[in-house]
Amino acid sequence: MSTHDAVSVIAAKRDGHALTDGQIDWVVDAFTTGAVADEQMSALAMAIVLRGMDRREIARWTRAMIASGDRMDFGALRRDGRSLRTVDKHSTGGVGDKITLPLAPLVASYGLAVPQLSGRGLGHTGGTLDKLESIPGWRADVTAADMMTQLENVGAIVCAAGSGLAPADKRLYALRDVTATVESIPLIASSIMSKKIAEGTGALVLDVKVGSGAFMKSIDDARELAETMVALGADAGVETVALVTAMSTPLGYTAGNAIEVEESLEVLSGGGPDDVVELTLALAAEMLAAGGIDADPATNLSNGRAMDSWRAMIAAQGGDPDAPLPRADHQEVITAERDGVVTRLDALGVGVAAWRLGAGRARQGEDVQHEAGVRWHARPGDRVHAGDPLFTLSTQTPERFASAREALADAVTVADAHDGVSDLAGTLIIDRVTVGS
Repeated sequence: MSTHDAVSVIAAKRDGHALTDGQIDWVVDAFTTGAVADEQMSALAMAIVLRGMDRREIARWTRAMIASGDRMDFGALRRDGRSLRTVDKHSTGGVGDKITLPLAPLVASYGLAVPQLSGRGLGHTGGTLDKLESIPGWRADVTAADMMTQLENVGAIVCAAGSGLAPADKRLYALRDVTATVESIPLIASSIMSKKIAEGTGALVLDVKVGSGAFMKSIDDARELAETMVALGADAGVETVALVTAMSTPLGYTAGNAIEVEESLEVLSGGGPDDVVELTLALAAEMLAAGGIDADPATNLSNGRAMDSWRAMIAAQGGDPDAPLPRADHQEVITAERDGVVTRLDALGVGVAAWRLGAGRARQGEDVQHEAGVRWHARPGDRVHAGDPLFTLSTQTPERFASAREALADAVTVADAHDGVSDLAGTLIIDRVTVGS
């Protein structure tokens, strides 16, 4: 019989005590098997949000989450008689964050294996799987054997994580989302890293977002989250580096599903928005370095090899890379009310508008509209004239336009040229965090 019980563990954290290794191991295991009820784990999560966790607690909590399920092993991956090195990337989520789409095939085009286990969107942040499912025929669910085959033959896969990886995290995440306990550095760090370590990748590059459209609103919090996750990776023997990147302005010019795939194809064709290209190349450079490859990732964007990898990756999962992407039946344009310069474009407002148009979901399991989304025609620093288009809204359900317009009402600022233009926050990559940095 266990010497632990849920009420005592909750009370210990509520009163500000550090949980013991035994308490952590027991409560995570008991929650996974159903011996600890959802309402008890919700109470413990709230206590963690309010009281925090120290470095040892976070590491132990992460290990317990990993131990709740299976661990993948890519050690047997081979190509041309040699071992394939694996490297993955994870973003903490943002608006217009389509980076995984061009990034995975770009890195794979240099001979590394990229096992990108991704998720679906919830609320204002988009999900990579939702975007890719706008491609006719493409499927997110693959078997472990098919995953290995695709990594050996193509080099990249973007797919849904199996239910056996960190099942405790999957259960806890669902509770956190409905109990206002998402914004906790210990819980975010352990959630991300338990899945990524269980996934079995050899190296990991993290994109930690900061700003209005991200979970972390301050640079100090984003840096703390980055440092925590990098340390957890190092503890588990996974070479880990993090970039802290800006998410007060959305990435690129699109937020949605099909329209973000369209923009990603522009990047893979050697074009695309400057900020999407910059971040894709920065993350690719980190992934190549972690995989022991000395190369400039811009080369394979311009020569077509990254696009070749994309086409192979999509086709391997049943998708038709030549099929036209779905387009919305209804569109509405919002125009500038005055002449001036765009000094602010709020990522959160744009993300909420895209969500309200149908691009996202309010609850896990809901369908999304692949056609829905927001396209913006000006970014901070751009000059506009009265009547110029600022946003194009797209949806299959035009009754959604009013609530989307409401979300965008205060999302953009157009000011006189001298009002703040010279000190626009144009820095995309804010910091780089490694072990001991």
